[in-house]
Amino acid sequence: MGFKCGIVGLPNVGKSTLFNALTNTAAAAAANYPFCTIEPNVGQVPVPDARLNLLAEIASSKEVIPTQLSFVDIAGLVRGASQGEGLGNQFLGNIREVDAIIHVLRCFEDDDITHVEGVIDPIADAETVETELMLADIDSLVKRKSGLERRIRGQEKDAKTIMTMVERLLAVLEEGNPARTIEAADEEEQKLINELQLLTTKPVLYVCNVSEDDAASGNGLTKQVKEKATAENAVSVIISAALEAEIAQLDDKEEQKEFLEELGLGETGLGRVISAGYGLLDLITYFTVGPKEARAWTVAQNTTAPKAAGVIHTDFEKGFIRSETIAYADYIEYKGENGAKDAGKMRLEGKEYIVLDGDILHFRFAN
Repeated sequence: MGFKCGIVGLPNVGKSTLFNALTNTAAAAAANYPFCTIEPNVGQVPVPDARLNLLAEIASSKEVIPTQLSFVDIAGLVRGASQGEGLGNQFLGNIREVDAIIHVLRCFEDDDITHVEGVIDPIADAETVETELMLADIDSLVKRKSGLERRIRGQEKDAKTIMTMVERLLAVLEEGNPARTIEAADEEEQKLINELQLLTTKPVLYVCNVSEDDAASGNGLTKQVKEKATAENAVSVIISAALEAEIAQLDDKEEQKEFLEELGLGETGLGRVISAGYGLLDLITYFTVGPKEARAWTVAQNTTAPKAAGVIHTDFEKGFIRSETIAYADYIEYKGENGAKDAGKMRLEGKEYIVLDGDILHFRFAN
């Protein structure tokens, strides 16, 4: 299980260039005109994790299989998308299918690349996209209200509860705030919000696309975006899409590392996006390790052991008995499974166990 992030933004902000760099492909045509991306391009990217390679080395695993992350390059949005302008309906439909939104904002000047609004202003760009998403959510909730009114007259169970939440969300949206700013009182309320499938409940990662010169430290525009993200309890990342495209062409990992060091960068844009994305979606990684393969698996925080087993195969969850569990630090310190067992660091955990980031798990299940 990975997660799916939709890359969105106004036309000509660098979405397709970023997508190409992240997926190391040229599947999305990066051109200097609106709507060069017509159908959403999907790229599967292995999630880099240094822990996995170290585990494989200790266990002498024949294969190393990282977890996967999906990037979806979605056609550019323009003002009026919520009313069907440009490729609005398609854009909104594509966003409904992703888990999180990577919002690319242009934070660089270049006279050769036109801007759809005629001025470089990432905050205004962000507000244009978010306004269209909020208008689409308002339209969705208004339509839902008429159906709920009929259900309430028919005294249908839970209809009043849903209507109360719909009205709360409408009030927030009509004040110009995204639906994700509502704090659910409990898990049931959060579940109800999620079931309404609103666009503005999706977590957002702002990606500031800068010139190569600003890749390490950013600029005045990226500072504005960071302030906006902080105010919204969101996250922002600085990336030079053009630079990432250059790095993606280097096959040798050492050459990549040297290139990054020369530029004052510690890791690629992909690494920063994944780290921010994991935090955004409250995801963690657990591992299965043996002589055949070392493999990473992604689950949400607070996932129980049976649910984590189900990511591998549904039969593992159905027949779950217990999991042999070793913390990552213990596996490394005692140089593998046998050393951890001898040191008393392997635990047998039952159905209530909450999987922790870095756990090495072996599931026992009934056929």
